[in-house]
Amino acid sequence: MNVLIAEDDKHIREGLRDLLEAEGYQCDCAEQGEQALRLFREQSPQIVLLDIMMPVMDGYQVCREIRKQNEQVPVLFITAKSEEIDQVIGLELGADDYIKKPFGTREVIARIRAVTRRYLKTQGVPSQPVEKFVMSDIEVIPSELRAVRSGQVLELSLRDVRILELLHQKRGKVVDRDDLFNHCWGRDYLPSSRTLDQHISKLRKIIELDPKAPLIIQTVHGVGYRFDDLV
Repeated sequence: MNVLIAEDDKHIREGLRDLLEAEGYQCDCAEQGEQALRLFREQSPQIVLLDIMMPVMDGYQVCREIRKQNEQVPVLFITAKSEEIDQVIGLELGADDYIKKPFGTREVIARIRAVTRRYLKTQGVPSQPVEKFVMSDIEVIPSELRAVRSGQVLELSLRDVRILELLHQKRGKVVDRDDLFNHCWGRDYLPSSRTLDQHISKLRKIIELDPKAPLIIQTVHGVGYRFDDLV
């Protein structure tokens, strides 16, 4: 999924980009409103993050123009302004949510995942399956960015779901590291040697009963990873 980040503060803009790309999103960034509108028309993002106070054209104006072109794309305002009137204006313009400065990474991830779930349920993404699938003792629900084990909900990122999807599709076979990177990070991504292993380690802590003795994501040393469907 593509996310447009329009924010005039370079540090906030780059921080949001790094955070969302780690979650599995592709990001385009703009530092002012007119640039944001141009990128919106060219890239057709699935989610838009808009700073309210931007030079030349503020976030309210950008949101108005976006809503003329697309009434469905989720728009989240990024703002240091917390007065009730500003929130009312934003909601009247069609904003879906607010992220208030200063914000923590957990809050941003939670809000982005929430709008992603709503988008997947209402619009769908061609590469994102709607069907649920089972891996060992968990049921993965891609449209909700979640898995469930015995009633316990396990929160997943977009990239987590892509990894599990690929391993499930090729169950019983080894998925090599290049295939995982191409499918879950993108062909233009230049990974470090530890990026995949670190992400798999974090994912195991979420979905495995015993991350040190994984049953869902098994390591095939020197090659990649495998899911064995033993049911």
